[in-house]
Amino acid sequence: MMTNKGLSPLVSLATSMHAQPGVYALLLGSGVSTGAGVLTGWGVVEELVARIAAAADPSDPTASSTAREDPERWWKEYGEGDLGYAALLEQLGPSAAARQGLLAEFFEPRSSDDGTPALQPSRAHRAIAELVRRGTVKVIITTNFDRLMEQALEAVGVSPQVIFRPEVVNGMAPLAHSKATVIKLHGDYRDLGTRNTPTELSDYPSEWNDLLRQVFDEYGLIISGWSADWDVALVDALSSTIPRRYPLYWDSRSCRGNTAKQLLAARGGIVLPSSSADDLFSELTESVEALDRLSSAPLTTAMAIARLKRYLPDPVRRIDLHDLVMRVVDDVVKSISIAPVSATSDGQITLQTLDDAVDLHIHSMDQLAPLLIEGVRHDPQGTHDRLWLDVVQRLIDAATIYPSTFAPALHSLRLVPALVAVAVISVTATKRNREGPLLAIASEVEGAPRPGRTDNITAAQLLHYLNIIDNDNVNALPRWEGKTRWFYPASHLFKTEMRRFLGDLIPANGDYEEAYHGFEYRIGLIQQRSSERYQYPAIAGEYIGETAWIGDTPTAELALRRQAQRGHAGEWNALFSNMQNLDAGLLEHREVLKRYRRYS
Repeated sequence: MMTNKGLSPLVSLATSMHAQPGVYALLLGSGVSTGAGVLTGWGVVEELVARIAAAADPSDPTASSTAREDPERWWKEYGEGDLGYAALLEQLGPSAAARQGLLAEFFEPRSSDDGTPALQPSRAHRAIAELVRRGTVKVIITTNFDRLMEQALEAVGVSPQVIFRPEVVNGMAPLAHSKATVIKLHGDYRDLGTRNTPTELSDYPSEWNDLLRQVFDEYGLIISGWSADWDVALVDALSSTIPRRYPLYWDSRSCRGNTAKQLLAARGGIVLPSSSADDLFSELTESVEALDRLSSAPLTTAMAIARLKRYLPDPVRRIDLHDLVMRVVDDVVKSISIAPVSATSDGQITLQTLDDAVDLHIHSMDQLAPLLIEGVRHDPQGTHDRLWLDVVQRLIDAATIYPSTFAPALHSLRLVPALVAVAVISVTATKRNREGPLLAIASEVEGAPRPGRTDNITAAQLLHYLNIIDNDNVNALPRWEGKTRWFYPASHLFKTEMRRFLGDLIPANGDYEEAYHGFEYRIGLIQQRSSERYQYPAIAGEYIGETAWIGDTPTAELALRRQAQRGHAGEWNALFSNMQNLDAGLLEHREVLKRYRRYS
């Protein structure tokens, strides 16, 4: 038996499987299915004998427990013939339909009182199915005769060839040519040829032995949930094959018996530490997927959006969706971390340095911003809103790491990617008649405004224009070539730059301007309501410029009121909970914004 003192055997196995897809086969025993609540074949026999005993002697309350303790003894005394799965079923069910009904409760998915499936593939089954879907595993040998493995495979779109009778072997597709092959050595529960008793497991037909020799010779082997205590024929097949190519791995929970230890020693097997089959295959799948991410080429934006659209409606692909988006977020975080935050050697920060830093942070969102727009756009029910919040939190966390020395004017620009994310999420959600995402981000996402501050502030305050860039610096940036000084410099800068991301969603310039003004108005509402606790009141922006009013009312306010009239702005009521209603809150805010008009 081999042991690895340094590198984890699971890491070694995952690396090998990733480098050589399809060369490892699985041998699964009852320990994999019992995790899903399935009885072993012999467990079914024990339960049926106990029920027969109870029915045969209803006056004896101990009849069932006595039979369950030693079913073979009870059967020898009261039953007829040898006790076995097939013989027992033949006596209990006079027809195939009757036998099928008898077994259904043991092996078929069923629902509990609340409608939740009581019998379904376990985490191990689902992880194995993912390994098969990606081509890492192609051959599965199992001593189980439930159909949970097949169900898990079908759930990920894989239709395996299932071999559950030895006479089918000669007509099967070659293992190398099949996407997936499930070999059910002990049969299928619907088949009366199922093997259960020690006698039935003492030898295999020649077809089984030939197929097993091929698998054990040509493939590496991962054993889980099989103890080798009862299956004499399978032990013989494994013992008689000398591995020439790939090693054998066996999970620690099921290889504790003497026979298993002998097999491990004879084949130079490696023990995989694991608390359960669920943990083993989940960790193995995660490791292989991590290697995928490391070795795969960068995704283009079009490829990433195509994948995102496939993952969004599929609840099975929630983790894939999360990993896809966060992989792109990681690229932005890396860009933030390497962006310059210190002055030059002479202690100066030029306007060109600031201009370049703005461009760097804006362009770092070239892939993530379209993903967020498409994600929110195609998620009208908000199923994945938590993911968009996590994205913003990750960007703010990266932006609020403070080195020992830094120039505040450069460091504060690290918040630009988070501002872009919040703006595109909010604008897209509003176009879909949803107000919740901005309110959730603004109240739940937080960050440290200064080094050493332990009292975080909300994203709405942290992303205030005045906290990101000085207005005088914006007006002096080389990009304007000294031709114009804007009334609301930061607002004009970011409204201009956000156009690159939102152009496909909102093609018309007038519609885009209205949409961005709506974002500024909304985040200003939130900032004003929190300004008593924090530093900044509502942002001043082009949304309250001279042309952005109808009489004494900002056009952005009118747009929000239309949302409310259509029943899409109920979330704002909580922001004004100390006032009579939303209308009162908007009227109060209008008076605040009137004071800003003097700048235009």
